[in-house]
Amino acid sequence: MQKRKPSSAGSTTVAAALAVFLLAFTGITVYLFITKPWWFPKPITEIGILIDSQFHRTLIITGVVFVLAQLGLAWVIFKYRDHGQKAEYFEGNNFFEVVWTLATIVLFVGLGLYAESAWAQVHFQPAQAGDLQIEVTGQQFTWNFRYPGPDGKFGMLKPSMVSASTGNALGLDRSDPEAKDDIVSPILGVPVNREVELLIRSQDVTHSFFVRELRIKQDAVPGMIIHMHFTATQTGEYDLACAELCGLGHYKMSSKLKVMSDADFAEWIKVQVANQ
Repeated sequence: MQKRKPSSAGSTTVAAALAVFLLAFTGITVYLFITKPWWFPKPITEIGILIDSQFHRTLIITGVVFVLAQLGLAWVIFKYRDHGQKAEYFEGNNFFEVVWTLATIVLFVGLGLYAESAWAQVHFQPAQAGDLQIEVTGQQFTWNFRYPGPDGKFGMLKPSMVSASTGNALGLDRSDPEAKDDIVSPILGVPVNREVELLIRSQDVTHSFFVRELRIKQDAVPGMIIHMHFTATQTGEYDLACAELCGLGHYKMSSKLKVMSDADFAEWIKVQVANQ
C-alpha cells in the first residue's frame, strides 16, 4: 500500500491568512494614528508645543519603520510559505546587521539631541526673576500647594509639627514670622501668562506630579526639592494626578490645576487667605 504524502494546503492557508492579517493590522494601526480618534488634549504651554512636535517627529519616523517591517514580514510569510518545496538554510548577513544597528543608534541619538532644547528649558534652565514660586508636596495620598504670601518668603517647616488631623499637613511653624502669611491649598491655582516655578517635594514615598496639558511629569523624591517651571497660556481647569504607583490609595491621589486671569487669581488668593 502506497503512503500518501501529507498535504501542504493547510500550512499554506495559515501562512496566507497570517500575511493578510498583518496587512490589515498595519492598515488599521496607520488609520487610527492618522485620524486620531483618541489623542492627547491640546498643550497650554509653549514647552508643551515643542514636546508635542518632538513626539510627532519620533512617531512618524518609528511609524515608517514599523510599516516597512510589517509589510516586509507579510511578504516573507506569503512568498516563502510551505507548498512542498525543500527547506533551505543560509547564514545571516553581517554587513546588513551592522548597517541597521548603526542606523538605529544614529536615529535614536539624533532624536535625543533634537529634543535637548525642550528638555533643557524645563529641567535645566532656571526660572526668570519675578516668577511665582509654589511649593508642591506629595504625601500619601494627597497633594498640598504652599504659596509664600505677601512677603514673598516661605516660612519654616518642622517634621515634628506635621499633623494632618489638626490641619497642619506640611508641619508649618506659624511662630516663624515668615510662615504667618503662608498659604496652603489642596488645589494648584496659577495666573495665566505668568511664569510659575514649582518646588516639588515628597513627605514619604516617591510620587509623580503630572498634568497632561502642561506636558510636565516630574517625580517627587523624598529628601529632595526639584525645581521646574512653566507658563500657562490658556485659562481653565485641568486634572492633576500622581503618575507613580505610591501605595494602595494611589488611584485617588489627584487634584486640580486652575489657570486664572490676574483678577480671578487675586480673588482666589484672598479666599485662600481667609480659609487658613
